[in-house]
Amino acid sequence: MAQQKRDYYEVLGVKRDATAADLKKAYHKAALEFHPDRQQGKSEAERKQAEERFKEAAEAYEVLSDPDKRARYDQYGHAAFDDGAGGGYHFSGNINDILRQFFGGGFGGFGGFDGFDDAPRQQQRKGKDLLVHLRLSLSEIMTGTERSLKIPRRHSCQACRGTGAKDGTSLETCPTCHGHGVETRVVRTMLGMMRQQTTCHTCGGTGKHIKEKCPVCGGAGLTRSEDVVNVKIPAGVQAGMQIPKQGYGDEPRGGGIPGDLYVEIEEAPDAQLRRVDDDLVYNLMIDIATATLGGKVEVPGVNSRLLVTIEPGTQPGTVLRLKNKGLPHLQQYGNGDLVINVMVYIPQALDSDERKAIETLSRGSHAKPNESVKKQLFARLKHIFGN
Repeated sequence: MAQQKRDYYEVLGVKRDATAADLKKAYHKAALEFHPDRQQGKSEAERKQAEERFKEAAEAYEVLSDPDKRARYDQYGHAAFDDGAGGGYHFSGNINDILRQFFGGGFGGFGGFDGFDDAPRQQQRKGKDLLVHLRLSLSEIMTGTERSLKIPRRHSCQACRGTGAKDGTSLETCPTCHGHGVETRVVRTMLGMMRQQTTCHTCGGTGKHIKEKCPVCGGAGLTRSEDVVNVKIPAGVQAGMQIPKQGYGDEPRGGGIPGDLYVEIEEAPDAQLRRVDDDLVYNLMIDIATATLGGKVEVPGVNSRLLVTIEPGTQPGTVLRLKNKGLPHLQQYGNGDLVINVMVYIPQALDSDERKAIETLSRGSHAKPNESVKKQLFARLKHIFGN
């Protein structure tokens, strides 16, 4: 049985409202404690445990230091990155990859974990991630939908096989890195002087230098095309959420892993309904007669019309709530509510008969509020507007 992952905040020893500075400080503390260069002279079991703790801290920091990943983790936990559950994130367990990612290069010469050395090596390149915006109506958010999007993407040039060189053969060994794809330099770190490997600035990590550029891509190694990508939108999504499509971003030059595509949700304004979380709010205007005598009133829902009962003597500011008539809770059971704010229209112009009717009504024994009714009205206003 696979070991259950610890909570990322627990791993770094920070609270859930920790700032970016708090996260960075906590990660640096853990990295310093479990770094491979600090494990010399320890037993194999202790070194192995330190390696796992180092990887665990690096994984936690990678997620929590990224605002989008942190938001998804806060909402769904580790399930946010499971395949098919808002994923698009995979953590490298290779200690060399972790060191290069979080410390700016590969380090060596001071011992370390098994398999960790300072031999030059080319990193597997990843293409650029892409972001597109998708505007949805409340109707689409209510039911979920599927869209076919045209995405401009960069692909490896077929004419030169992504090398950028004419016929894919007009290449020579890079004079700067001598074919390794990386440059090595000594830098001062919190652990002392260490050797750091960075991508070669001359060849971009390919280890090759172009003698004659490809006439199709002009030496870029990439061509642009427009691809159709199908995206499934679950019911209940909210504005600002991003749906990942792994591997649908740009391809890297010379081969490697394609980047990812992120579809960010936007909500089109609705003419009648306003969204508050998963509730929908509608402002209903009724006339004096309906407010006084009661009756049935039709209100809009999403993809439907609903009948609402107005009780006799309904006051302005009354709030009615229709359970489960709002939007679906994302990846949960049930819906929000339809909240109806009742307003009463006061006529601004009356003919003589209407005026006589109102004057007659005003002389009635129930036309004016008593103290109990006044208290109820003031309490309602206080609830709506505050103190």
